[in-house]
Amino acid sequence: MKQNHLFVLIALLLAGGLWLYGTYIASPRPPHRRPPGVTSPNNRRVEKTDTEWKELLTRSQYNIARERGTEWPNSSELTHEHRPGMYRCVCCHNPLFEAKTKFDSHTGWPSFYAPIVSNAIYTEPDGNRTEVRCSVCDAHLGHVFNDGPEPTGLRYCMNGVALAFSQVK
Repeated sequence: MKQNHLFVLIALLLAGGLWLYGTYIASPRPPHRRPPGVTSPNNRRVEKTDTEWKELLTRSQYNIARERGTEWPNSSELTHEHRPGMYRCVCCHNPLFEAKTKFDSHTGWPSFYAPIVSNAIYTEPDGNRTEVRCSVCDAHLGHVFNDGPEPTGLRYCMNGVALAFSQVK
């Protein structure tokens, strides 16, 4: 008899947990609110609905840039890109990083030591890390760490799928 009660209790707990998980997954994420005081180059701003972003971006780009995902290490061809050029936000084409600030961090993600201009991006706390976002459209780009090379000592570890590279000749 005790085994039947235990089985029913476990089944109820499992069903409740699945119901809560389904409710969490089905509920829309609250829209991102950019911190007060964040400015972008020329005060440019791009805002779109989720539907518009989904039409504009690939599934992978949407997942990473709009839903704060992370690509697999070494999955982006931009990790090993060495030509002169510029890296822009894949969502709004805001210039973010110059190729001359890119370095091989041996992490599997494109890494830079400085943005093209200070207000091209902004940062926010993300647990134990610091998230990097595009200042024009709020796209999630990656994270910044304090273990980069001189002159800044910073490593902007970016998701390659959140960037668009254009070669400068």
